[in-house]
Amino acid sequence: MSALHTDDQDLDGPVLFARVLDGRGGGRPISWAEVQTWQPAFPHEVMWIHLCRNHADAARWFEHGLGLPEPTVELLTDESTRPRAFREGDTLVAVLRGINFNPGAEPEDMVSMQLWCDGHRLVTLRRRRLQTPRDVLAQIDAGRGPHDAGRTITDLIEAMIGRMGSSIVDMNDAIDAMEDADLDQDTGEKLRRISIIRRNGLALQRHMAPQHEALETIARDAPAWFEKDDRREIAESIDRLRRYLDDINISKESAVVLQDDIRARSDARAERTNYLLTIVAAIFLPLGFITGLLGINVGGLPWVESANGFWIVCGICGAILIAQVILFWKWKWL
Repeated sequence: MSALHTDDQDLDGPVLFARVLDGRGGGRPISWAEVQTWQPAFPHEVMWIHLCRNHADAARWFEHGLGLPEPTVELLTDESTRPRAFREGDTLVAVLRGINFNPGAEPEDMVSMQLWCDGHRLVTLRRRRLQTPRDVLAQIDAGRGPHDAGRTITDLIEAMIGRMGSSIVDMNDAIDAMEDADLDQDTGEKLRRISIIRRNGLALQRHMAPQHEALETIARDAPAWFEKDDRREIAESIDRLRRYLDDINISKESAVVLQDDIRARSDARAERTNYLLTIVAAIFLPLGFITGLLGINVGGLPWVESANGFWIVCGICGAILIAQVILFWKWKWL
């Protein structure tokens, strides 16, 4: 069994928290022992349990306490799962993913949250810390939370997608800031940041696209206890997620254009430098040949005994230099 998160060392069994909703926006906490024997006191009473899924008692309770089939238990306790949702009789089973805001984590390293609900019992599971359930829990403890299971699920989905939106906005702002900055400065650092943005965008899209399909499944095929208002809220979340996917595509394209622009500018500067070095080498090639020829240690060299020999050679080199400049200008090399 994997090591628990440091905040999970004093768990009550596998329970991270558990509440029995009072139908008026609030809820009372219950223990793991009460969870295992809980029955609704009135028709619309709902118990929400948030569990650490790699705790051994969680799988045992699913199998023996709730009587779930083995494939469903494996899905709810598995780590490597892509977003999906399906209806199993009168229950809803879903796997969703949210942005990982844990210290030292990258946004694209998304955290999965499994969900199972029969209308009276809502079970959510995670291994790594996920802030979304805590946000909804805070609303319940303040008396402003959801009234039933369907609304709790929609609130969880809305909070999860909202956090995705903030990450996408940050990514767009980073691209806009680089576009407004001088692209000729710190090109290496800019290219590194653009590569990170593109990698994050691809990872987000890889998880958000199947999550979009999962939400559509919930809206289309949820059990009867999932009310019309809940379906409408899910439809709104689907629309927001679709817009976020479009934003990711735009961000990826903007990053590619920006990356190409920076590379083109860098290549142009390198070509200009190489061109200037080539011109300088072409100018000094004949001059170097003359000075090298006159520097050989053999007899018969002209102007060796002349007092004006140095100035004669300088004059010849100057004349050659002027002729080269005129020719390069005529040939439009300069």
